[in-house]
Amino acid sequence: MSIPARGLPIGKTANFRIFLLALATLFVVAVLLYSQRLTDQLLNREREIVALYARSLEYVAKNDPAAGDLSFAFEVIETIDFPVVLTDAHDNAAAWKNIEVDTASMSMEQEKEFFRKLFVEMDAQNKPIRAAINDTLVLNYLHYGESELIRQLRWLPVSELALAAIFLLIAYVGFSTIKRSEQSNIWVGMAKETAHQLGTPLSSLMGWMERLRVDATGSPRIGETVSEMEHDLNRLNKVAARFSKIGSTPSLKEENLTEVIEGVIQYIAKRIPRSGNKVDLAIETPGIFTARINRDLFEWVIENLMKNALDAMEGSAGKIFFAITQAGGKTMVDITDTGKGIDPKLHKEIFRPGYSTKKRGWGLGLTLAKRIIEEYHQGKLFVKQSTPGVGTTFRIRLQ
Repeated sequence: MSIPARGLPIGKTANFRIFLLALATLFVVAVLLYSQRLTDQLLNREREIVALYARSLEYVAKNDPAAGDLSFAFEVIETIDFPVVLTDAHDNAAAWKNIEVDTASMSMEQEKEFFRKLFVEMDAQNKPIRAAINDTLVLNYLHYGESELIRQLRWLPVSELALAAIFLLIAYVGFSTIKRSEQSNIWVGMAKETAHQLGTPLSSLMGWMERLRVDATGSPRIGETVSEMEHDLNRLNKVAARFSKIGSTPSLKEENLTEVIEGVIQYIAKRIPRSGNKVDLAIETPGIFTARINRDLFEWVIENLMKNALDAMEGSAGKIFFAITQAGGKTMVDITDTGKGIDPKLHKEIFRPGYSTKKRGWGLGLTLAKRIIEEYHQGKLFVKQSTPGVGTTFRIRLQ
């Protein structure tokens, strides 16, 4: 049975992301260039105003040498909306506009120091313009800064970049969420469909088992075979029940973890000899430890971790052991094996869907285990420690 895919294909989704990134980049570059152009135009306008005032001073000085203080022109030039200071030939402040300074409360030295620092700041923004006769006799200097509008325009690119970054972040989070949701829906749909498809043949097989049990009366050998087949049939029923619970909210009960893990150990132990390995399985922590779990799903997690540990065994012998601890209202279950270990760079990668080091592996065992613990039990599953050639310890932390 085929399941129709939803949403954009992977290739088209990637292309759409690239398109959004390119569009956002183009938008930012366009606005940056436009704002820089506006800033340059305003700077040129302010410089032209100051230069015009300087030429006026030169014109008056040439044609009326007896003219006195011309600083009054500051008051009549309405277009000056930026800070500007007129000084004499020795750079002493004579008049200013759009600058807040209380010279009445300052001494002469304090006033000079104030304007000296102000000139340094202004000259860093704009080169001062001088008014001179025949380029030799300096009459005045004009120091000027930037208007409030230009300062706001200079901050505009920063705000634009921040908005673009927020836009890209929202887009990335949105697409990632949609992608995870789609993947989750696919897995849930496949799991429930598998459980549904298994239901009919399992019901039929259970009926045939009852008939075989009747026919096996008086034959111990056949009865033993029927008994083993019944165990496997019950196992299939449990697997179908596990798949049916994927995507649903499972019921959690206070369970004896030691008992649950021992049951899984017994099941796995019967199947180890078939692989030719001699592996010791044990719970090294004595006592009874309980936690709120869904028994069927938690057993599935333990099975997947044990199978993963068995696959990691490189020799003909090894050991898998469990350690259970409780502290601060949390229960920790450590599963340690003496396998080949995991490279530190892959501690998170191994939980990614599709990642597998086995030739025929689907890369879903650890992914399902992590999802069951973290989404259904609100716990954590992670690699506690691993040393290549020595072994690995996975930790399950339950609430």
